[in-house]
Amino acid sequence: MPASVPRRLVFAGTPEFAVPCLDALLASGHEVCAVYTQPDRPAGRGRALAASPVKQRALAAGIEVRQPRTLRDAEAQAALAALAPELMVVVAYGLILPQAVLDTPRLGCVNVHASLLPRWRGAAPIQRALLAGDTETGVTLMQMEAGLDTGPMLAHAALPIAPGQSGGELHDALSALGARLLAAHLDALLAGQLSGTAQDDALACYAAKLDKAEAELDWSQPAITLERQVRAFNPWPVAQTTLADGSVLRLWRAVALDAPADASPGQVLAESRDGIDIACGEGRLRLLELQLPGRKPLAAADFLNSRRLAGQRLGAGA
Repeated sequence: MPASVPRRLVFAGTPEFAVPCLDALLASGHEVCAVYTQPDRPAGRGRALAASPVKQRALAAGIEVRQPRTLRDAEAQAALAALAPELMVVVAYGLILPQAVLDTPRLGCVNVHASLLPRWRGAAPIQRALLAGDTETGVTLMQMEAGLDTGPMLAHAALPIAPGQSGGELHDALSALGARLLAAHLDALLAGQLSGTAQDDALACYAAKLDKAEAELDWSQPAITLERQVRAFNPWPVAQTTLADGSVLRLWRAVALDAPADASPGQVLAESRDGIDIACGEGRLRLLELQLPGRKPLAAADFLNSRRLAGQRLGAGA
């Protein structure tokens, strides 16, 4: 069957990262017969149930939304099979697809993953790439199989990581790149013209889910390590340290300086409109944007208009 004939597709995704790929399918001329997304979750101060970004986009487009808590039971699998999809496109869905689901579409299930596989398989590839100091990342279109991001690679697109780029900025760039990659190869995929390349498991790295405990900076670490943490954890969970009075200082932007610390790690060395310099195990970290509890994030120059840190030593137990 030629790829120009509209095909029945199913999309599965949940967060904002997945929305551009859904938009690419909606613009493709093929039929998105249903969208699968995670159940609504409590959000905000009131903890009211909130729809995922993918659900909101699908409803706005008039697409049926399904939100099973699991795809392991026979009822959910039968409901998917009844759609008779040719292909299922999965982007940051968040539920494990059992083999019965992977085998349901005629062409199987494909995934748009935010790394250049086999590097950074797992839940947090964007942040782990930044933490590791990678200079390049990208997106991979992959045929899904039972393993975690282990399937054959169908296509990929690389993206340089810019100096100072935050996790949020890289997220947005990769989200857009993933949509372009999917759109460029969708018809070839549906026509059976894409062949997969096996991943080299020896090159694989595991991108573990982020933990809030990772956000606390250890000033005995090198400044470059701490800069990577600040970048990777913006916008979540946001890097933080402890002030002398015990309050938490959140750090949104910072840059490592190749200058001797000449002081105990965590010591505030200098304050200026350019930033606040903190001694590290190696070098200095210059804080560029920071936030006190209950306040909004401020550039260092604005922060210093109302609060001085000179003479303090930052960090838990300082």
